[in-house]
Amino acid sequence: MTSSIKEKILEDMKTAMRAQEKERLGTIRLILAALKQLEVGGPEGRIELSDEQVLAVLNKMVKQRRDAIAQYEAGNRPDLAQIENNEIHVIHEYLPKQLSSEEIVQAIEKAMQETGASSAKDMGKVMGVLKSQLQGKADMTLVSAKVKEKLAG
Repeated sequence: MTSSIKEKILEDMKTAMRAQEKERLGTIRLILAALKQLEVGGPEGRIELSDEQVLAVLNKMVKQRRDAIAQYEAGNRPDLAQIENNEIHVIHEYLPKQLSSEEIVQAIEKAMQETGASSAKDMGKVMGVLKSQLQGKADMTLVSAKVKEKLAG
């Protein structure tokens, strides 16, 4: 039986509680709170999140933490930046393995061939193909920059 990402997170919460890992437990609880907010807060009432939706929430949480780290470093608060960085490490445990730079470039080249993209105005087409393939497996900001670079020639 395959278990969902959310089930794994719930199991890890129990494990962290038993092991008294306070920081890890705190991050896992933040993840679960974000998921619960989506499940309960929808206009159609209570919903069950798919793994794709859970991954989208996790990616958003990583992005928020990266933004916070940049703010803390700019404000000379390395202690707070380190807390955010530790949370990113816990969140990454539930995300798929990130693609290497070479794998991203291969995916971009394949998408460019599929769409017949040749100039910067074709970027939307290429990103449309890549978003579904790479979401959760690569930093889409980085992918976007590489696509722009490739299309610029």
